[in-house]
Amino acid sequence: MDFDLMRQRLTDRLSELNAQVERIEEEQGQPLDADFEEQAIARQDDEALDAVERSTLAEIALTQQALARLDSDTYGLCTTCGEPIAPARLEALPAAAHCIRCASAAAHDRA
Repeated sequence: MDFDLMRQRLTDRLSELNAQVERIEEEQGQPLDADFEEQAIARQDDEALDAVERSTLAEIALTQQALARLDSDTYGLCTTCGEPIAPARLEALPAAAHCIRCASAAAHDRA
């Protein structure tokens, strides 16, 4: 596995995510329209943007954690069991912290 390439992918993604949060915050900082109907629509839009922002912030945290694992030479190892994460999984989800087995078990426990 090319760890330099993974670091670049994670760093690029982190930049994209940070830019997305900035755009959301800029959008939400716009003044409300004087029309009450327009205000209601804007508030609904803000709720949707809040959900997107929460999701984006969560992905930022996961990406930062993956970069920290790269720095500590633990990237590619499951944070639960310590076994290697399949390269195909990391290729698809560069911020993955768990092997398939542990991720599946965690999802099953939440269900």
